[in-house]
Amino acid sequence: MQAIIGQDPRPAFDAIKSRQREAWRAGDYAAIGTTLQIVGEQLCETLDLHAGSRVLDVAAGNGNATLAAARRFCDVTSTDYVPALLERGAARAHAEGLEIAFSEADAEALPFDDASFDVVLSTFGVMFAPDQARAAAELLRVCRAGGLIGLSNWTPDGFIGQVFALLGRHLPPAPGLQPPSRWGTRAALEVWFGPSARSIAVHARRFMFRYPSPRHFIAWFRDYYGPIHQACIALGERAPVFEAELLALLDAHNLARDGTLVLPSEYVDVVITKA
Repeated sequence: MQAIIGQDPRPAFDAIKSRQREAWRAGDYAAIGTTLQIVGEQLCETLDLHAGSRVLDVAAGNGNATLAAARRFCDVTSTDYVPALLERGAARAHAEGLEIAFSEADAEALPFDDASFDVVLSTFGVMFAPDQARAAAELLRVCRAGGLIGLSNWTPDGFIGQVFALLGRHLPPAPGLQPPSRWGTRAALEVWFGPSARSIAVHARRFMFRYPSPRHFIAWFRDYYGPIHQACIALGERAPVFEAELLALLDAHNLARDGTLVLPSEYVDVVITKA
């Protein structure tokens, strides 16, 4: 179907981004992020980081990949568009005695010169940028020729990808907005990065969520994970229905049989070598 003449078919990215920012501010992502630290460590090993590399962490959250790169004696700049998360990352860096630069920045408009970094990272971060193509172009722009772009992204079919889909059924996204789990597909990565890449390697990974119980997971994410926190508020009286469906999803994937939660969620580590 052709677009109506004079009507912009693109989503209202600025308005969407503003709502997203409020969602991440509303919860306390650091309470979730610290449980994902192993992902940042694994990505840095997958990239084979060398000491002295100039590294940029985009949409860094509370700094998992930031800290992992700094522990490998890289020259790290950590960015996010939520200042409170950068403060959490800075506190963690101070506790470990790590020298890291922290800078508020939008993944779709990074305030750095072209080819400023040897390695550009993002773990479960840049994938939430509403203008996906623009964010990918920014990662490429600030990475030098021959440099690496390393991403950890949830996949559509993994547990978190299914949670995104469940959220979308209860609160449909803006028309034209693509799901963040698209970053976990080779097809999308080839479109965004293929023309500027020497190679794209995609490594299947599995993160294990470990919580005292499925209901504890729901309470923890409802309190601290911005998108679910805001979704439950927006759903109001319908929130219990969403939570019941989320509990069923947790029970379907839970490997534990002792009342606790041990749940695998598929993601991919992506290594892009810029041409």
